[in-house]
Amino acid sequence: MKKINKNARSGFLNYGIVTAAFAAIQILLLVQKQVRVTLVSNTLQSLLVPACCYIVMAVSLNLTVGVLGELSLGHAGFMSLGAFSGIVASFLLADAVPFVPLRLALSMVVGAVFGALGGVIVGVPVLRLQGDYLAIVTLAFGQIIKNIIMVLYVGVDGKGFHVALSSDRFNLEPDGTAIIKGPMGAVGVQKLASFTAGFVLILITLLVVQNLVNSRSGRAIMALRDNRIAAESVGINTTKYKLMAFVTSAALAGAAGALFGLNYSSTVAAKFDFNTSILVLVFVVLGGLGSIRGSIIAAALLYVLPELLRQFDIAEYRMLIYAVVLILVMLATNNDRLKALVGRVIPGRKGAAANG
Repeated sequence: MKKINKNARSGFLNYGIVTAAFAAIQILLLVQKQVRVTLVSNTLQSLLVPACCYIVMAVSLNLTVGVLGELSLGHAGFMSLGAFSGIVASFLLADAVPFVPLRLALSMVVGAVFGALGGVIVGVPVLRLQGDYLAIVTLAFGQIIKNIIMVLYVGVDGKGFHVALSSDRFNLEPDGTAIIKGPMGAVGVQKLASFTAGFVLILITLLVVQNLVNSRSGRAIMALRDNRIAAESVGINTTKYKLMAFVTSAALAGAAGALFGLNYSSTVAAKFDFNTSILVLVFVVLGGLGSIRGSIIAAALLYVLPELLRQFDIAEYRMLIYAVVLILVMLATNNDRLKALVGRVIPGRKGAAANG
């Protein structure tokens, strides 16, 4: 009971941190509007929705890397599936669902479904691999998805829905509308995303991940991470629980991708390349493997930091400063005394998933 209560307190603290940050920013925006004094710059406002998406990405990837203990380098692939499927769904639902929040929610659900399908397609054959082999295959998957989307053409005309993998075969009527235009990506997208939607998605992600981690299935997943042979010896189904964690992670990444794609008027596949997967992995590692709270804080701070540095005279050195900050954080988190101190606020690294 003490363990359950501790997990519950830690979970509610995560909800509290996210809610407090959302409320603080909303209050600042309201005061700014009333007194007409810049409290939250336009640059920072433009980063709010993407920051929410990257927080969801980091928490969901931590489910695979920190809780399951498998290295995945193709998380951006699931995000891209969610982004483009969500954009297409939003366009097709424009007339049937004029209410923007509902259409955004449905588009995110579609993105999550496509992300989950991608997780199943990759997970069933790949999760039998381990270590470097799994990392390489997931990396390849992300690149395959990016390259497919770069040659994908999707549109609608009087004859219905059209999909093609080359411009020559994309026989769209003159009065039709192209939704995805190959290398140009999705253009003319109606921007539906909002900071409130990002906040709700983070709460849903925390609800899903924390309940899974603290459930019987979550304990089975962590048992596989700690000692696969011992877990199998007591009857734990390796494929089932690995796939459960992997698909859940992919679905949440797909929902984040849909929100991300609907935040811009145009989206290209290059936004979801290998660098994006590595960036999210950096958030997870710096926040602490298995630490949900650490992923939230690391993703929020490290995503916003490089963009905020643009506003100062040292903007040309922003990436150098960002790299130095990463190095210092890694050195600090490998200091035993400092690690013990930080661990009281952000539960430890691997194995701390149930606590934070």
